[in-house]
Amino acid sequence: MANYIIYFNQQWVGDHPAEWYVPRGLLSRAVLEEMKEAGVLVFGGGLEEEIELAFGADDAGNVGDPITTTGEFLGGLTIINVATDDEAKLWGAKVGQACGWPQEIRKFKG
Repeated sequence: MANYIIYFNQQWVGDHPAEWYVPRGLLSRAVLEEMKEAGVLVFGGGLEEEIELAFGADDAGNVGDPITTTGEFLGGLTIINVATDDEAKLWGAKVGQACGWPQEIRKFKG
């Protein structure tokens, strides 16, 4: 078994009218519930959308403004524990479909 992260950058969400988002929350929570029932969910959740409310820490231990070098920043993540890459891809596809935007799936080292 290995841990995988399924995540998206906030900028991948795109511009949609408010009513477009209404079913997305329900669909996303349903996938998380399905993951719980399957015993693969470690953690899942969205992050604060306003990057100005985040904090950054540098290599000297100073804490201040968020550090974004590319202009993209994490919007949400899910961590799962599954046996194969194919299982991770399956869950990543379900999350992407529920959210309505792309997801990246990466295996933790170690």
